[in-house]
Amino acid sequence: MERVPAGLSSPRAKLVYLYLATHGAVTEDDLREGLGMKRISLYAILKTLRSGGFVTRDGDRYVLD
Repeated sequence: MERVPAGLSSPRAKLVYLYLATHGAVTEDDLREGLGMKRISLYAILKTLRSGGFVTRDGDRYVLD
């Protein structure tokens, strides 16, 4: 089982992180549909995860670092 990094405190950021850990490289639409999140919320979470070095963007897909 994937452990959530200690640097993540937001429950939604943890949820997105775990989704990526279990599904691999996914698009923003995959995340939105799979987690039932609004695009604007997801965008902010992904920005935080990317700036924290937890996630990178590879084309139109997001992957864990």
